[in-house]
Amino acid sequence: MDSLAAAPGTGPATSPLRLLRPAGAPRRFDDLPSGRTLVMGILNVTPDSFSDGGRFADTGAAVDAGLKMHYDGADIIDVGGESTRPDSVRISPEEEQQRILPVVAALARAGVLVSVDTMNASTAEKAIAAGACLINDVSGTEVDPAMPALVARTGVHYVLMHSRGAVRSADPRAAYDSVVDEVISELEQIREMFYAAGVAPEQIIIDPGLGFSKDGSSNWELLRATDRLNAMGHRVLIGASRKRFLGSLLTRAGEPAPPLERDSATAAVTALAAFSNAWCVRVHNVGPSVDAVKTTAAWKG
Repeated sequence: MDSLAAAPGTGPATSPLRLLRPAGAPRRFDDLPSGRTLVMGILNVTPDSFSDGGRFADTGAAVDAGLKMHYDGADIIDVGGESTRPDSVRISPEEEQQRILPVVAALARAGVLVSVDTMNASTAEKAIAAGACLINDVSGTEVDPAMPALVARTGVHYVLMHSRGAVRSADPRAAYDSVVDEVISELEQIREMFYAAGVAPEQIIIDPGLGFSKDGSSNWELLRATDRLNAMGHRVLIGASRKRFLGSLLTRAGEPAPPLERDSATAAVTALAAFSNAWCVRVHNVGPSVDAVKTTAAWKG
């Protein structure tokens, strides 16, 4: 077996996980399976994420966690260095890069397909150079002006997510007359910026932005409209994992279920999203969603 040298800043690669390179792991984005919904594992390299902040802030721990998700069946690992929870504070692109680039590079060297969760074009560019094949951008209507040209120039795949205004709004709800119609219309408007820069339609992946500028009922409406999102002509990414609207659904003793108790509901959403032909689901706990995707694929035949 090949050994994987430690990423910069991690010290010796002593973890058994970091010494293995999985046989047959896809090395290119276009090698991903096309006959089922994919599973993207969330790897937050931050001290303040709403669900798992601080668990993987150390580079070595983050690399090990990403590899474990990969061995558990995740098709893509999404590495993020900046929290978007409502009370979080923005960090500089330089700090974001310091957190994530060693992790991106180490996972890519191990044969993992890596996505980078960033709103900064400068971070995206360096992550691509480190081995990332997908940019997951949650900025919504406030896209970094340099992002479309970067996506066009590099040919990287790009997740275009819907949000209105600042993603850290203290009150993330927004009023919609028809949430599905308006989300699709606004995604189409932002998409034109990328087309104008020379981005090909097949590079774009659509994310309705569950929980971003939306209340609980709006999130459910969007999930029920996955077929309409698919009709936009792009692959669709669903990111419901451990979000507040699932906690509200699972109220216990008058209080919303905490994030770590939302995994069963997340797996149920995964199964329904897979049944509705979503391209990919983005989740914290990979194993249950991998099982849900397999079960749904068997059901559909």
